[in-house]
Amino acid sequence: MEQSTLKIEGMTCGHCKSAVKTALKELEGVSDVEVNLEEGTANVSYDPSTVSVSAMNEAVEEQGYDIV
Repeated sequence: MEQSTLKIEGMTCGHCKSAVKTALKELEGVSDVEVNLEEGTANVSYDPSTVSVSAMNEAVEEQGYDIV
């Protein structure tokens, strides 16, 4: 397992936090997600042989948020 911190712009509420967490957890290879609304980050534990950081970024962007 590897860890990556995604910097996310545009999250403002609990719904935003939930949408990002759900989108990331649905990806095969992601084992854990901790979203920090105040910092605008998502700490993701994942299997790099199954899922890429770019795929995680895309999943977040599909929810309407920007990766910075």
